[in-house]
Amino acid sequence: MSATHQSVFAPVSISATAVFLVVALIYLRGWIRLRSSAADAAPGWKLGSFLGGVVLLWAAVGSPLAGLDHQLLSMHMLQHLLLMTVAPPLLLLGDPGFVFQLGAPAAVSGMRVPQHPVWIPARRIGEILTRPRVALLIATAVLIGWHFPAAFQIAMESERWHAIEGVSFLGGGLLFWWPVMQPWRFPGRSPQWWIPLYLFLATLPCDALSAFLAFCGRVIYPHYLHARGPFNISALQDQEAAGALMWVVVTFAYLIPAVVVTVRILSPAGQHLQQPQLDLSQVDRPLHPPSAEVA
Repeated sequence: MSATHQSVFAPVSISATAVFLVVALIYLRGWIRLRSSAADAAPGWKLGSFLGGVVLLWAAVGSPLAGLDHQLLSMHMLQHLLLMTVAPPLLLLGDPGFVFQLGAPAAVSGMRVPQHPVWIPARRIGEILTRPRVALLIATAVLIGWHFPAAFQIAMESERWHAIEGVSFLGGGLLFWWPVMQPWRFPGRSPQWWIPLYLFLATLPCDALSAFLAFCGRVIYPHYLHARGPFNISALQDQEAAGALMWVVVTFAYLIPAVVVTVRILSPAGQHLQQPQLDLSQVDRPLHPPSAEVA
């Protein structure tokens, strides 16, 4: 790692670590309070899932990986995959909104902001954004848009735009995984037939991009032609590794839940609960877990 990257990375790592530690502690406090009053509403896997997602976010933006992304496209790709593909479903499985409300300080958790009329349009926008069709389009636009050479170069040259890029990947990932995670977040809900199709369609732009990076035979991003990688690999080899990494991670990340959902739907219990004739535009809106009285 160059001296320039080291001087930039060190303070970012400390601040990011502090932020994620605070987030984890607030969530842990809320989970403990919820479990003490309603153990069934706070299973251990929710805690492990959310904390695992936080650790992966830290790995993407607060660990040495965040410094290597300017030197190796494969590390940059891994950072994006953690932000968009791996960490978001883990965070959502932890039901963070509800647990954070319990873990936040009393002055914050006692606020009833969502009930205020001014938030009604914002909630309506949120419902639209989390519809499967819209979420898929947004996530695809984020993925493809930032991999255009011009946009990629801007993010590499500007710290601010690099941060915006990371936030957009995380936001796009949360939107994408929101409809998929609902049956797992709320066990009473049945997985729907469109989820495997939704995940399959999402793999298509990822497969196209990963294949292009791996087999185009030329370096797409000039930034890495001048970067000094730490592992003595050429820019083209690094790009091919990035394409292969994207294909492997996305394939397994989307295939596993698709298979699980398909098995649940085809099982006798799944067929009993399944709602046929469901259009993507009519998918249930995000539900809130039943409120629990906290001591």
